[in-house]
This record gives sequence, C-alpha cells and structure tokens, in this order.
Amino acid sequence: MTLSSRIESLKTRHSRIDQKISSEGGRPRPDARVLMTLKLEKLKIKEEIERLSS
Repeated sequence: MTLSSRIESLKTRHSRIDQKISSEGGRPRPDARVLMTLKLEKLKIKEEIERLSS
C-alpha cells in the first residue's frame, strides 16, 4: 500500500466515523460511551493522517 492510498483509506475511515458520531448524537438518548469511543478513534485517525502527511 502506498502512502497516498493509506492516507486516503484513513480519510475514508475518518469520514465513516464522523457519520456514526452524527447518527449516534441524533438519537433521542445517545450512548455517551459509544460517542466517546468513536471520537477517540476519530482523533487517533486524524493524528495518523497528519503524521503521514508531514
């Protein structure tokens, strides 16, 4: 896997997680633990994207 394809893959995962966060947050009673887990995963992916892009 090339660096650019790895970054694109991470961006796709980041986008999917963002959609999951929006979906969970839009529920009448969102699960705070699920939201926290998703947000942490999203942050880790963002940090990896930034690290690989440098």
